[in-house]
Amino acid sequence: MATALTFDPVTLPPAAEALRSEVRQFVAETLGNEHRRNSDFGASHDPEFSRALGQRGWIGMTWPTKYGGGGRSFFERYVMTEELLAAGAPVGAHWIADRQSGPLLLRYGTEAQREFFLPKIIAGECFFSIGMSEPDSGSDLASVRTTATPVEGGWLVNGTKLWSSGAHRNHYMITLVRTPTESESRHAGLSQLIVDLRNSSGLTVRPITNLAGDAEFNEVVFEDCFVPADRLVGEPGNGWEQVTSELGYERSGPERFLSAFRVFVELLREVGPKPTDHQAAVLGRMAAHMMTLRNMSISVAGMLESNRNPVVEAALVKELGNNFEREVPEIARLVAPGGGSALFRQTLEDTILHAPSFTIRGGTREILRGMIARGLGLR
Repeated sequence: MATALTFDPVTLPPAAEALRSEVRQFVAETLGNEHRRNSDFGASHDPEFSRALGQRGWIGMTWPTKYGGGGRSFFERYVMTEELLAAGAPVGAHWIADRQSGPLLLRYGTEAQREFFLPKIIAGECFFSIGMSEPDSGSDLASVRTTATPVEGGWLVNGTKLWSSGAHRNHYMITLVRTPTESESRHAGLSQLIVDLRNSSGLTVRPITNLAGDAEFNEVVFEDCFVPADRLVGEPGNGWEQVTSELGYERSGPERFLSAFRVFVELLREVGPKPTDHQAAVLGRMAAHMMTLRNMSISVAGMLESNRNPVVEAALVKELGNNFEREVPEIARLVAPGGGSALFRQTLEDTILHAPSFTIRGGTREILRGMIARGLGLR
């Protein structure tokens, strides 16, 4: 059934805008005014900075106060998030737990799971990875082959997960597995388990070095890895509904169009107050694209605030946002005067090295376009 895309205009409320200067002051005091690094949310892992955010109440901002959360709006979280990204703050350690693992547990987890994990996440002391992608599967989650076989007291997991960011440093991974089912549907029999990355036998984590020379990605191999029964998230076989709901949080935030933001900022500095006509036209187009994507993303935040599940809208934000992120460094290197300063080149070159991952993580463009087409009734 076709779904009409909805991007209602949303204006950030005064309470959210009031938070902006507070976050900027915190970043300046914590990282220094001269702190300049790229805005890629996955490029830096700093547990100390995450703990400092936790002390300010800026992790789990929208979560219930009974677990230690802030009970604040998605709009306030949005402002905090875009300010941290724009400043290039080192948010990688707590990012996944705050963005999607915690919300998943709030919606589908047991009360015991919420009481155990959420306060630790909020304090910036418990970090999560995503266990979705597998070898030879790309972003087709319905092709998951990692199995979880019921045994006394829990599950035995066998299989391999790939591209699990931070798994070599994080504490837990919410892993999508295939559990026994009588249905032949590819979407049936999928479940999610919370895997302890540090204290599980039969588990091997192998870092993968990327093009930039970093080892953020990992291959996680399960060989009769035992997972206790109380680490099942939701009901067995409900994994497809859960994981698609989770992706709504993953695909719609400002991180999907701000990863190359520092390149844009440094390009503005390079061009200065008197751009050529060509430079002015290029910068104008880039700014217009960024503001349009921001408005779309804020609209999705409004849907989340209203407890809606904007799966197709989130996919569109990610698809268009990732394309923009890829284009920014390619355009910037052509219009920078004289090749640019050392700082501009450093920012540009680092972004170019990481840019191939922008359109892969969180779902490849082919998968996203298929989702959007189905949502619009085109296939």
